[in-house]
Amino acid sequence: MDRKEKRFETEEQARNRFQIELEFVQCLANPNYLNFLAQRGIFKDSYFVNYLKYLQYWKEAKYAKFLKYPQCLHMLELLQYEHFRKELVNAQCAKFIDDQQLFNWQHYHRKRNTMLQEQAEKSQASKEQKDVKLLPAGPGT
Repeated sequence: MDRKEKRFETEEQARNRFQIELEFVQCLANPNYLNFLAQRGIFKDSYFVNYLKYLQYWKEAKYAKFLKYPQCLHMLELLQYEHFRKELVNAQCAKFIDDQQLFNWQHYHRKRNTMLQEQAEKSQASKEQKDVKLLPAGPGT
């Protein structure tokens, strides 16, 4: 194929590429997978590092809405730094990140449930106040 020719992908190819890139970006949320890649020297490959730069388009809202594991975007950001990529060779680094993610999820769910409960209680109290105001005035008032 002539280098000047532009290569267009079909709709099916674009859909497949989207799905493959979506799955890969979400894999970046797994620190053990990142450790696996680092130990095999994948992060030393300049082509792969450029691919990680390319994948930053997933931060845009129109793409990010498809992510089930939003922490993958934070990992994608950290992977832009050579120092972070080098540290991932150490299994202890991956373990630390894994532990921090677990702590975050535990805290997030506990805090979220507390906030939802408080919001429901406020909503109920507000509804009760409105109901009292809507009661017809009795005779002699």
